[in-house]
Formats: sequence, structure tokens, C-alpha cells
Amino acid sequence: MKYPNLEKLVDIIAVLRSENGCPWDREQTHKSLRPNMLEEAYEAVDAIDDGDMLNLREELGDVLLQVVLHAQIAKDNGEFDIEDVAKELSEKLIHRHPHVFGKEHVNSAEDVVVNWDKLKKEEKTYRKSILDGISKSQSALMSAQKISKKVVKVGFEWDSVESLKECIKSEYQEFEDAVQKSDSELMEDEMGDIFFATVNLARWYKIDAEQALLRANKKFTARFKKMEEIKTKPFEEYSYEEFNDLWKKAKILIREGK
Repeated sequence: MKYPNLEKLVDIIAVLRSENGCPWDREQTHKSLRPNMLEEAYEAVDAIDDGDMLNLREELGDVLLQVVLHAQIAKDNGEFDIEDVAKELSEKLIHRHPHVFGKEHVNSAEDVVVNWDKLKKEEKTYRKSILDGISKSQSALMSAQKISKKVVKVGFEWDSVESLKECIKSEYQEFEDAVQKSDSELMEDEMGDIFFATVNLARWYKIDAEQALLRANKKFTARFKKMEEIKTKPFEEYSYEEFNDLWKKAKILIREGK
């Protein structure tokens, strides 16, 4: 056996799901495990962002557990098994890498992406729109990025970054108009337009909007925690000006590594 531990894992999951196995594992379904799949994937991403390879190894194991569990549930239902999953993935990878497993030639990573999209389109003939296939479960920010990138590939794009920036400014004005009307539904609608246009601005400059926001969240969290460390009285007693001064002091201390 080339990968004995992988086969051992599949066997363990089969035992856990068997008649004399674990009651919890036996009652799981694709639906009940849905939150676990998302949680484990996010924890693996956290380990990647932290550069923690020891933790990443563990978290990838948890992701793999979800894959094997879902495959075993499908096998128990007579639908497919882990071999079918691996076979389909292997065939897809070979088909989408003709420059490696075939005779096609590419000059760059960009060529690979172009070929990948072309071959993927050939495989997914049942999709009628270029926007079909975008996950409904991913974050709204990631969906916006995906939608933006897909429509740009067929030429639906601003003629310049300046016109895109003007679009964002106009969206802000439309939001202000909605505020003046005290129309909460319209305000939400216009705020969504601001977010979507801003995601396009990030794409224009080849910035991953999801990663940019994650960095902003991380930066804000670090600064606020530093504020908690250095505050001299309860936050509730701070004025706006005092909060502002405390925020600036926290930024300086973090920058200086204190």
C-alpha cells in the first residue's frame, strides 16, 4: 500500500458508521455536517494565515475527515464512495492540465488559467449562464468577487479605473439620497451597490477583497485590544476625543512593537 494511513482512515470511518460503531457518527447526514465542513475549512485557512504549519497539519486532517465522512455517508446510501471521488478528481485534473499530461504548450500561468476556464466550460455544458455555478454558501464578499471576475472575462468592464471610481462616488451619493428619504430598504440597497462597486475597484488593482477585509479586521482587532490594555478608565467614560487619542496612541505602540 502506497498510502496505508489514508486507507486506514477510510476503514476507521467505515467502522464508526457501521451498525456497531459510534451512535453520533451513524446519525450524521450531509446536511448535519454542513457547519462542520465550513468551520474546519476556515480553521485551516486561519492556520495558513498564521503560518502555523503544525496547526495546519492538524486542521487539514479535520478537513480530510469531513471529506471521508461525506463519502462514507454517500456509500451507505448507495450513491458513491471515496474511490469515485478520487477517480473523478484525478480525471478532471488530467483533463484540465493538457500542458502537463498532454501535448499542449503554455507560456505562462495566465495561459494555464485561460485553458482551465475553457476546458471547464466544455465540461459544464449544462450551465446556461456564465454566472451559473457560483456557490450560494460562500460569503457575499467572495460571491461579489467571483461575479465581477466572470463578467469581466466576456468584456463587461468599466472603460477606465477613473470611471469606476466615479461610479463608486455616485453610489455614495445615491446612498445619501436614500438617507435623506429615511428609506431603510433603499439605504440597504444602495449600501450593497457601494460594496459591489468597491469590490470591483479591488479587482481592478488585483487586490483580493476578502483578504483585504480580513487584514483590516485583524488590524482593527489588534488596535482595539491595545486600547483595552492602555485605557485608564472604563470605555463608557471616554468622550469621542478621548477615544480618538487612545486609538492613535494604540496605533503608535503597535507600530513600535510595544
